[in-house]
Amino acid sequence: MKAFKYILLGFTAFASLSCEEFLKEEPEAFLSEDQYYKTQADAINAVNAVYFFLNSGGSSIQTPYNTLFNTGMNMAGDDEDPGPGATNPDVRSLSVLAHSSTNLRIYELWQQHYAAIKKANVVLEKVPAIQFDEALKTRLLGETKFLRALYYFNLVRLYGDVPLILEYQKYVNAADYAIAKSPSADVYAQIEKDLTEAASVLPATYASPNVGRATAGAAKALLAKVYLTQASLPLKVSAKYQSAVNKAEEALSSADGGTGTYGYDLVTNYAEVFLPAFKNNKEHIFSAQFKSNSLAQGNNEWPRSILSGVPGLNGNYAHMVRFYTQGNDKFFSIYKLYQKGDKRRDVTFVRSFTSPTNGRKYALTIANTAVPNDSTPFWNKWADPASTAVTNQSAANVPIIRYAELLLIHAEAENEANGPTAKAYKSLNRVRKRAGLPDLTAGLTKDQFRDSVYLDRRLEFTYEYQRWFDLIRQRDAAYNSTFVTNQKKVGKTNAAPKHVYYPIPQSEIDNNASLKQNPLWE
Repeated sequence: MKAFKYILLGFTAFASLSCEEFLKEEPEAFLSEDQYYKTQADAINAVNAVYFFLNSGGSSIQTPYNTLFNTGMNMAGDDEDPGPGATNPDVRSLSVLAHSSTNLRIYELWQQHYAAIKKANVVLEKVPAIQFDEALKTRLLGETKFLRALYYFNLVRLYGDVPLILEYQKYVNAADYAIAKSPSADVYAQIEKDLTEAASVLPATYASPNVGRATAGAAKALLAKVYLTQASLPLKVSAKYQSAVNKAEEALSSADGGTGTYGYDLVTNYAEVFLPAFKNNKEHIFSAQFKSNSLAQGNNEWPRSILSGVPGLNGNYAHMVRFYTQGNDKFFSIYKLYQKGDKRRDVTFVRSFTSPTNGRKYALTIANTAVPNDSTPFWNKWADPASTAVTNQSAANVPIIRYAELLLIHAEAENEANGPTAKAYKSLNRVRKRAGLPDLTAGLTKDQFRDSVYLDRRLEFTYEYQRWFDLIRQRDAAYNSTFVTNQKKVGKTNAAPKHVYYPIPQSEIDNNASLKQNPLWE
């Protein structure tokens, strides 16, 4: 695993500039910006600073793939709720779709992504002028374009039209920072450009200690997802379905009908996708990297899903499944959507915790007349058996895109472009077979196949920061959004079309006269 070191540019410098070391806690000198960006080490550290926003965490900061996507996004969906340990009013308002433009988590999502984009723009302006190995320079610039594309991809899906900032802003006058929103189509065009350029220069693989950095295969896989998203709602650029098929096949292995030579494949055991002992395996195309108990670079999600009060475990039960009524079961949840024999269920969830102190099992039973002996399922994907009981920080990486998703992107896009062909069935059945499920029924209509892909996406990727984005883009047979319907199914009766996008943070509008609120939030 790559041990990225991060810096605050223009403020602190460190005695050692090796990219193999983590950030030192005590600064040893101060540098102005003009003194920096002189060496190869400066360039490496500047790029590492762009990665910083994927995985940094701690008591005072949440970054997108370390808790923030959960507290600021998952809670607004149909699978998850804040548990008893989640007392933050902004999180709880999101969970009932009562949020507003002043919601702190909505602001933090905006701020964190634009802070990362700013650092990417710094790299793209400053690093080309530094004299060092040209091959390494080209690679670093490719990594930066990949990351900028990823951050913009998140922003445009969360907020719709957003300011498209592509240069390093170092203005004197505040008015110069007043930038209007760009149409989503323009933002997507830039995302495509960055990913295409990144794919053309990035390597296929890395050796230690650089494993975990963006690769050419990752750029192609993410681009396939970008095409699929544009073809879906709300943009409905249907021609992009075939683009998604073609790009996915550039990353798929030959055994799966592709031309990719990146060595990607499904791991046999679904649990190995998440267990730290198997991180960066052949299924991980690109992931946020975590290292337990090391300078706030541990995955903080695990303790949030552990039942509080278990001796020897530091759980606060802040994240729980969303219970809703289905039939006569008032405690239905995503846990009960899994078919009998689906191996993913008992990796994704646990029903009890064993105390490392006294060996006893702790669970929350449910008095459910519809389901005898019912009990509460707890999220388990980021569990780390090797982590200390003191902090429960996990070293589990968070997959941002993995091979199972590439297969499902291919299956969905192929179905939309050409119908439920043999290619579409093959890709979907690969994922189902690993889950222990039979092949999908032959002879389905396009609409039936689409619904099957949607369900397998939900079950495969739950708690991986995918569901909200899927809720936004998915549709019914008539190309109508299913967002409101899906939210109301789980009891969110106030769900409305405006909730598809977040409001622009009010503080940003107050500081930028050119920035206008999203229409349905005005």
